[in-house]
Amino acid sequence: MIGPINPAGTPSATLTPAQAELRKAAEGFEAIMVRKMLETARAASFAEETPLTGGGLQQFQAMRDEHFADIAAKSGAFGFARSIEASLAQYLPVKGDS
Repeated sequence: MIGPINPAGTPSATLTPAQAELRKAAEGFEAIMVRKMLETARAASFAEETPLTGGGLQQFQAMRDEHFADIAAKSGAFGFARSIEASLAQYLPVKGDS
């Protein structure tokens, strides 16, 4: 078995350490972008403040948004990480170079 295929299409087992680090950073950046989009969308809510929409609910929503953003980034659902990785991969050393 070669290993799991990641969103960029390269088997994870064949990545150099630099490529793996770049992929992790790109996915992290995508997760941040998705969390920010969800936060901005939620801030535009027209719901009125009630006892049931207090700090506990807001904390739960923030945790849910963070989890969703992490899943979306790992799966490549939005494609930001793939695009970032492809753009920055040209600056990585070629496999075998020191």
